[in-house]
Amino acid sequence: MRRQAKVSKVTAGLHRLDLGGVNVYLIEDGRELALIDTGFPGQSGAILSAVEGLGRRPTDLRHIVLTHAHPDHVGSAAALVTATGARTYMHRLDVPIAEGRIENRPLEPAPDPLMRVLFVLLSLSKPDVDPVRIDVPVGDGDVLPIAGGLSVVHAPGHCAGQVALHWRSRGVLFVADACANLLGLRHPLGYEDRT
Repeated sequence: MRRQAKVSKVTAGLHRLDLGGVNVYLIEDGRELALIDTGFPGQSGAILSAVEGLGRRPTDLRHIVLTHAHPDHVGSAAALVTATGARTYMHRLDVPIAEGRIENRPLEPAPDPLMRVLFVLLSLSKPDVDPVRIDVPVGDGDVLPIAGGLSVVHAPGHCAGQVALHWRSRGVLFVADACANLLGLRHPLGYEDRT
């Protein structure tokens, strides 16, 4: 049985898809949809079911913005691109990882005791992620042609190529793994560089 995403409306034209342990965000912009991150491998079906549950077709998904190249953010990207033909966007520092040309860079655990324990537990599993071609490498200050403009803010630390996205017209900031919301706001699980 396929796990379903729990869908909740954040604001007009924006939905959070809770995939169990990870969230992705779906933006409705007229006839086009944009997805921010894709969850772990094997979650494309739950995302496409959520799209259909909103009365939309999978081919309405025209853009996939990947905030960084960790498996819980790019895991289902290849499957979703195959199913939808969506255009992909990612910071140029993480493109080689997403495309399978290099391995993920090593992480060090966060100083928070709970997050350190979770870091160790999650480090035991290394999901196989299918490589995905990135159509548009992005950088700090770029404005993506999605929903009236999503501004790219380079936010390294957790990952060298991590970006936040500012949807200025709606007053929304997507911060990816700049922090975690587990029993309140905390450090992310780990960092490539805490300086």
